[in-house]
Amino acid sequence: MRVLNSPWRRSLLALLAAAAAVTALAVRPADASVPGTPSGWSLVWADDFNGSAGSLPSSTNWIIDTGHSYPGGPSNWGTGEIQNYTANPANVSLDGSGNLRITPIGSGQNWTSARIETRRTDFKPEAGRTLRIEGRIQMPNVTGDAALGYWPAFWALGSPYRGNYQNWPAIGEFDIMENVNGINSAWGVLHCGVNPGGACNETNGLGNSRACPGSTCQSAFHTYRFEWDRGVTPNQLRWYVDGQQYHSVSQNQLDATTWSNMTSHAGYFILLNVAMGGGFPNGVAGFSTPTSATVSGRPMVVDYVAVWQSGATSSPSPSPSSPPPGGVDARSTIQAESYQAQSGTQTETTQDAGGGQNVAYISNGDWLRYDNVNFGSTAARQFKARVASGAAGGVSGLVQVRLDSPTATPIGDFAVGNTGGWQSWTTIPANIAPTTGTHTVYLTFSSGQPADFVNLNWFTFATS
Repeated sequence: MRVLNSPWRRSLLALLAAAAAVTALAVRPADASVPGTPSGWSLVWADDFNGSAGSLPSSTNWIIDTGHSYPGGPSNWGTGEIQNYTANPANVSLDGSGNLRITPIGSGQNWTSARIETRRTDFKPEAGRTLRIEGRIQMPNVTGDAALGYWPAFWALGSPYRGNYQNWPAIGEFDIMENVNGINSAWGVLHCGVNPGGACNETNGLGNSRACPGSTCQSAFHTYRFEWDRGVTPNQLRWYVDGQQYHSVSQNQLDATTWSNMTSHAGYFILLNVAMGGGFPNGVAGFSTPTSATVSGRPMVVDYVAVWQSGATSSPSPSPSSPPPGGVDARSTIQAESYQAQSGTQTETTQDAGGGQNVAYISNGDWLRYDNVNFGSTAARQFKARVASGAAGGVSGLVQVRLDSPTATPIGDFAVGNTGGWQSWTTIPANIAPTTGTHTVYLTFSSGQPADFVNLNWFTFATS
C-alpha cells in the first residue's frame, strides 16, 4: 500500500462455525494455529485470529485506523483511495473459524472498509540474523469488472512514520503483498529514499509481480512472505509467494544514506487493509475506480500473520541477568492468546483492564503451548497468572506449568475456583522450581469435574 500515489473462532459453537463455513467464500478448520516455528528460527510475534465470530481483532495486537487519513496526515491516506475506514464489525471482524475478514461495503464513490496496524513498531532483525514476516491470505474473491477498485494489501512501514506522516518514503515501506482489480497477481514492492524519483524510483517503488502458484490469488489462500536478511553481505530484502521467491533488492542497489534511513531506526509496524480506488488500481485500469460494475462485500481473509527471526546471530552474548536473544522473554507479560498451539480452549474479548482477548472455556485436560520462552540465566522462581472464574460451587481446578512436554512433571501450580464471574479478574502467584534457559512452556489444566473452571488473560514469571 503506497503512502503516496502509485500505479501499482464446545459443541454448539463449533456447529455454528461449521454452518457458517458452508456459505463463506473461504474458511479453514476452526481454531487452527500459526504454523510451527521452522527449524533454526524463533517466533517473535504472531496472531492467528482465533475468536468468536463478529469480534474485533485483538486490541493488544492491533490498532484499527478510522476515517480518511491519520490526524494531520495526507488526505485519502496519501494514495487517493476513496473509502472511509471504520471499526464496524461489518468491515473488520473475526469469522469464528480462525480468520480475520476485512470487507469493503458500498457502491459508486461511497465505500467503507478497514485498515489495521500492529501496536508493535520494532520488527527488525538483529545483526547477523534474518527477519521473516509472513501471512496466509485469500484476496477478495472477485475478478473482472466486478473487482475494479479493490486494493488489498499486507505491508510494513518504518516506525518513524507513526505520528509524523510526512517522512515517507525515507523511513521505508515493504509491500509484502498487494493486488488490484482482481488480477491474479501478487505485487512485492520496496519504497524508500525521496519522492519523486530517487533510489527507489518513486512513486512506483522497486517492485515485481507474479501470478499465484496453482490456484488464483482470489480463489484460494496463499502464503506471502518478506525476508530482511542481515546475515549476508550486502544485506538483502526478499519477497515470496507460497515459498517461491519472485523479487529481491540488495543493499548495494541503494546509496548508503537511503539504506541507512530505512534500516537504522527502531523497526517496522505491519498493516492489513483493503482500500477502494486510488492511484494503484486506477493506474492499472487506466481510468477511475471503483465503477458502477464494482460489487460490494468481498472480503480479504487472513488466516494468520507471524514474524520469525533466524537463530544465527553475530550479536554479542547477553549479560548473565539477561534472557538470550530471540523468543519470548519469560519476565514479560505473555498474553494467553499468543499461544503456538492449544487443545480444548477458545478465545473471547476480555473485559479486563487493557482490553484485547482472553483464553476461555478451559476445563480438565485442556492445555496451551508457548514456544521459545527465555528465562535467561538468572532463575525464575515464581509464576503469576491473571485469571477469572464463574464456575459453579464446588467446581475448581489447577493451573499447572510444565516445561517441554505437556506430560512433564509440573514445576509449579495453583488452585482456582469461582472469583465472582467469568470476567472478574484476579492475579494469583505460585512458586515454581528454579528455572533457567529456553523452554517450551505448557500451561495445563486439571480438575476433578468436567465443567469449565477458569479463564486466563495473561501470565508471567519472576525471580521472586
